[in-house]
Amino acid sequence: MALQRHLLPLFILWVFSSCFYRSLQEDPFSSFIDETSGYDHRAYPTYFGIINDQEGELEHRFARFNEYDPENLSYEILAKVGSPSTSAQVFNVDDYGAKADGGDDSEAFKKAWKAACSSSSASTLVVPQDKSYLLKPVTFWGPCKSDVTVTISGTIEASANQLDYKNDRRHWLIFENIKNLLVEGGGTINGNGKTWWQSSCKINKTLPCKKAPTAVTFYNCNNLGLKNMRIKDAQQIHVSFEKCSNVQASNLMITAPEKSPNTDGIHITNTQNIQIKSSVIGTGDDCMSIESGSRTVEATDITCGPGHGISIGSLGDDNSEAHVSDVVVNRAKLSGTTNGVRIKTWQGGSGSASNIKFQNVAMNNVFNPIIIDQNYCDRAEPCKEQKSAVQVRDVVYKNIKGTSASSIAINFNCSKTYPCSAILLQDISLVREGGTAKALCNNVKLTKVGTVSPSCS
Repeated sequence: MALQRHLLPLFILWVFSSCFYRSLQEDPFSSFIDETSGYDHRAYPTYFGIINDQEGELEHRFARFNEYDPENLSYEILAKVGSPSTSAQVFNVDDYGAKADGGDDSEAFKKAWKAACSSSSASTLVVPQDKSYLLKPVTFWGPCKSDVTVTISGTIEASANQLDYKNDRRHWLIFENIKNLLVEGGGTINGNGKTWWQSSCKINKTLPCKKAPTAVTFYNCNNLGLKNMRIKDAQQIHVSFEKCSNVQASNLMITAPEKSPNTDGIHITNTQNIQIKSSVIGTGDDCMSIESGSRTVEATDITCGPGHGISIGSLGDDNSEAHVSDVVVNRAKLSGTTNGVRIKTWQGGSGSASNIKFQNVAMNNVFNPIIIDQNYCDRAEPCKEQKSAVQVRDVVYKNIKGTSASSIAINFNCSKTYPCSAILLQDISLVREGGTAKALCNNVKLTKVGTVSPSCS
């Protein structure tokens, strides 16, 4: 009997531990995608079977898209980054000499980062609230010895002196070659971009065109989180993910004036397995731009405007090869933007933009709500006509409704030599207040399901 009394607590502990372990194996990210985003790979074979693919290859084309399985992503690791830990060491930038008095605090931030990155246990670099720190260009280098959380509760402001960027005009803050990084805290990153906008050739046509810094660049980072931050008034791009993998970004507010040039909100290039959700973006350029080398991208619950909309591209500039695939934009709201959901490619390029789905999108007074432009040209002189093009194929537009600010609500301006193929429109309703909305469809192989208005003739 005594032995039973000793064994009973151990048995209860074993049962509790087994249940707890099984709960840890469940993937909340996968559940989120399947249940709320409509990104259910199990449904695609039937759904896409309704498309009349003249070449009989659509099922093969979507094979990789259908096989996409969120459970294979490493978000279990990412979820642990920055989690509370009694062993985590705290590195406050004030303890390393930051003054927050209007002077340059760059060296203090570098010292605090070096200490946090060198820690053998999980570490947190703290930027205190109710303070504003001025920084020149800074690179936070990895690899780090352990997981690092950067908690920005105050404000980080960029130097407005362009001479401070003489060694690198393309970047202000860089996080490079880091694994298991979380940047959060509810604070503000201010690019202080006004002086850069004023000297832009897009604002002053008499000035030469020069590069300007991206406010925050994540380069070659794996298992990365960015959440609960305000990023404003970037010199050019606000946030850029380059050569990263397994990224979650959420609850971001990204803002800049509507006339600020080239101030993309979120820029994604050569990045795989990235989820952007629950964010508000209003800038002078694309709210989101997804460029070559990006694959398995999901954007959910994005509010966009002002700006140039949500764009795939531009792709294929300077006769380059470009590839983007497996992109889902779900539950977006766009208001007053110059474009809605856009795919833009240059003549002369090669490669493909494929397996893309725009669904559950609300448009309010949007120019070009749905547009594919394979003749994109963003130059002062007209671009010459070329035969080669980036192939655009296997694109779904589903449940897109609202108002168009222009008479052309749907515009497929596709290549003569590489037409857009396997394009599906399902349940589309776009109207023009005070006028009639139209659809232009040039060089496109199109299928319509349900009510589609306006419709190509």
